[in-house]
Amino acid sequence: STMFLVGLSGGIATGKSTVVAVLREVGCAVIDADVIAREVVQPRCKAYQQIVRYFGTEILLENGEINREALGNIIFSHPEKRQLLNSITHPEIQKEMLKQILKYFVLGYRYVILDIPLLFETNRLTKFMKYTVLVYCDPPTQLSRLMKRNGLSQAEAEARVTSQLPLDEKRKLATHVIDNSGDRESTRRQVLRLHARLEDSLDFLWARLAAGTVVAGLGGLVYLLLQHFSS
Repeated sequence: STMFLVGLSGGIATGKSTVVAVLREVGCAVIDADVIAREVVQPRCKAYQQIVRYFGTEILLENGEINREALGNIIFSHPEKRQLLNSITHPEIQKEMLKQILKYFVLGYRYVILDIPLLFETNRLTKFMKYTVLVYCDPPTQLSRLMKRNGLSQAEAEARVTSQLPLDEKRKLATHVIDNSGDRESTRRQVLRLHARLEDSLDFLWARLAAGTVVAGLGGLVYLLLQHFSS
């Protein structure tokens, strides 16, 4: 058995963070693409330097960090600049995700969850996922939660919802659906059932042992080489 990847996505205000919290609680490995996207554009990072070179210092805050709101306003009205930004950040994000995936493989995880907000919109990464999971809620509940959470009018909330791929379309693309329309306990039960279905630690035991053996062997080889060249 080998480790596999599970893509997790949702829609605005569908409660993906609630699902992720339960997954982390039961010990799942979750890689958050949004967190990585913020990390790779920090000062001294390669992507940061390229962004400043192309977009100018006017997008910087006083502390030198990138003003995400200012940059967002630029790329929102200029699709070609959005493509440029993506061409800078996406390779760095993917490299960091790969590093984290390898780390979890060595640690012996059965599967790794990739939390990617626009998984179904971009559709480039789905081919690498063995399963995809959509956090769903019915449209009236989604609208109500968004209005309450962000203090928006109904028209403003509807505009944000319609800017994304409709949940019913995403539902057709997902292999698993977590319906978060109800209370937290109902969602929790669904997440635990999904986790039990995906996790099969006994089947993965040999892969864990093999990975451990390879890492230990490589470590020993490096140590012997260092000893040889230092003598």
